[in-house]
Amino acid sequence: MTQNFDNIRHRSIGTVEFVSPKEIKVLLEIDAPLSTSLNTGVPQLFPRINGILLIPNEAGALIGMITWIGIEYSPYPKRKGYKDFDLVDLPFPLRKLSLSPLGILKEREGNYEIERGVYSYPSVGDIVIVPSQEQLKAIVQNKDQNAQIKIGVSPMAANAPVFVDPDKLFGRHLAILGNTGSGKSCSVAGLIRWSIETAAKHQNENSKQANNSNNKEVKQPDVNARFIIFDPNGEYGNCFDGLGNVKKYEVKIKEEGDAKQLKVPSWMWNSWEWASIAQASARTQRPILRRALREIKNAENTQNDNRVNLFRNFLTSLKISLLNYQKDAAKLSEWPGKQNYGEFLEGIKKSLETLKKNENGNYNDIKDNLKQNLDNLLNNTHPKNNGYYPAFSLNEVDPLLKILNKAENSIGKLVPYEGPDEDSPVFFKNDDFLAHIERLAQEANQQQYLDFFLMRVRSLFTDKRIASVINTETSDEITLETWLNEYIGNNDNNPSITIIDLSLLPSEILFLVVSVMTRIIFEAHHRYKKQTGQTLPTVLVVDEAHNLIKRYETEDDNISAQRLCTQIFEKIAKEGRKFGVGLVLASQRPSELSQTVLSQCNTFLLHRIVSDRDQEMVKKLVPDTMGGILNELSVLPSRKAILLGWATPLPILVEINELPEEQRPQSKDPEFWDVWINREERKIDWKPIVIDWQQKKKDTEQKNS
Repeated sequence: MTQNFDNIRHRSIGTVEFVSPKEIKVLLEIDAPLSTSLNTGVPQLFPRINGILLIPNEAGALIGMITWIGIEYSPYPKRKGYKDFDLVDLPFPLRKLSLSPLGILKEREGNYEIERGVYSYPSVGDIVIVPSQEQLKAIVQNKDQNAQIKIGVSPMAANAPVFVDPDKLFGRHLAILGNTGSGKSCSVAGLIRWSIETAAKHQNENSKQANNSNNKEVKQPDVNARFIIFDPNGEYGNCFDGLGNVKKYEVKIKEEGDAKQLKVPSWMWNSWEWASIAQASARTQRPILRRALREIKNAENTQNDNRVNLFRNFLTSLKISLLNYQKDAAKLSEWPGKQNYGEFLEGIKKSLETLKKNENGNYNDIKDNLKQNLDNLLNNTHPKNNGYYPAFSLNEVDPLLKILNKAENSIGKLVPYEGPDEDSPVFFKNDDFLAHIERLAQEANQQQYLDFFLMRVRSLFTDKRIASVINTETSDEITLETWLNEYIGNNDNNPSITIIDLSLLPSEILFLVVSVMTRIIFEAHHRYKKQTGQTLPTVLVVDEAHNLIKRYETEDDNISAQRLCTQIFEKIAKEGRKFGVGLVLASQRPSELSQTVLSQCNTFLLHRIVSDRDQEMVKKLVPDTMGGILNELSVLPSRKAILLGWATPLPILVEINELPEEQRPQSKDPEFWDVWINREERKIDWKPIVIDWQQKKKDTEQKNS
């Protein structure tokens, strides 16, 4: 026990009466303060819920938070050795309180340090003291070296400032939870703003010192920070003006405003994302879809004419199939193999006809030779009998293989290509992709199974709002490198804040667009570390996360865009820290969030939560010793929140810094009364709204006027 604890006698307020790992009960002394404590040198309220008390021990002092205060009545104790027949046995009050053990306060070289966890519990009869103001501030203020960002003050510690370490806050994921109107969105905007402003101030001070020593002019600090915000309701558009390179993307209906057109072109999607949006079946449609993606991307990746590459891929696939049939003679002579082989030849014949019709005159001799042999096989030597094919022989496979081997002299070696796979983000034209799927369906004789698939994909490409997001006409319109520079950032414009306004995005592709963007961002950071050996710190912010990262219960063959969206966030929650990708989730319904994502969040900023189901969900995510602290979640006022987890040594009740009106998200409560009494005027003119809604052209607008 050091000298700073020598005056504990003057600050003693009671003794330990009961000890368990979750709870410590304290019996207050009769002369303990009733409402205000003066024995710490500064007046402070005592006792009160969420107040801090210390129990000195050999390690320093155990820190306990008050979770219950009450009075128990006890009969006056009998005096030993006396007969008290004439005394009236009246009860008298005993004041008691309960503490939740939080950590250990230690003193080293005149400074206080907090150690997480409790390993040295007190014993019954140990004294309990009120902490001094210096000790209170040491408990509230984070003493970590990088704890530079001030997010608010602690009302329970004389409004001492509360600082957090961004490495711990963002690196291990943060969940900001609370009901609508509790200040959740302002906390999200504030954390981003205060982080960038603090980093700029810190770097500016360092630059001044360096430049003054070299007699150089002070330059504007370049804060290398990246935040990417998924904004479902369009609330954050003006929150970060003046902070640096703020980029806004949305579905453009009019050429107005400073936002750019959101672009997530279809060539960036992987095979699973294509399957989800097209609702492709596992047995028939997905194999053809994956093959079409693989071949169309490989064709675009070579220097030759795409149609030549597609024909070469077609011949390669035909050769591989014929060799497989040649290895197993039973497939040619036994049911159902002979029927499958005959239908396979029918599909090849139809594909050749389509290729010859849609393409230029390249290699027509090869196509004619193949078609002539196929006609001879299907019409002369092996015509259908009552709808069924007779048995084929190996000798009837060889002529086709000889044609392909001879074709290699002019078209090149027919071997499986080594290039982009179906999941590589390689440019292709949507029309070429659909045409190639149709050819593959004809080849496999499965057109009837792909009609709905093709119809759904075409409907996506023709919808004006969807097409503006997913279509690209040329490979120069937006490249993968351009997309990464725009949406993640580059070396030229820092800090980089990218706001993705999803409010006008059609619901049909909402989950798909978020899933694709998140996957590309994560893979880019993964590859960045693989090539450079370093991480590129980037924070993904998801507002209304319960709408985008929904929990799912069952596993089946059906692939939905909603599930893919949740799964990529689950992957980032589990692995993103290794590649510098942090998550900030804001939600008013934690019970609807993916439990995998929520359980990977190491820091929580909890605003008012009223729902019992949501409160129970939150309590499951924190240690048992902190469960009592969360009992007041339903009564927290706006701007008050409980900060707990990895970014703070101990749970703290924080009064969040207030943002100016112009820096707040556009999510304030509607002002019914002021409108009702005409204090604020509201004029109604539905005409321009209808024109915009129905997407009428200007000439129609003029006629109506």
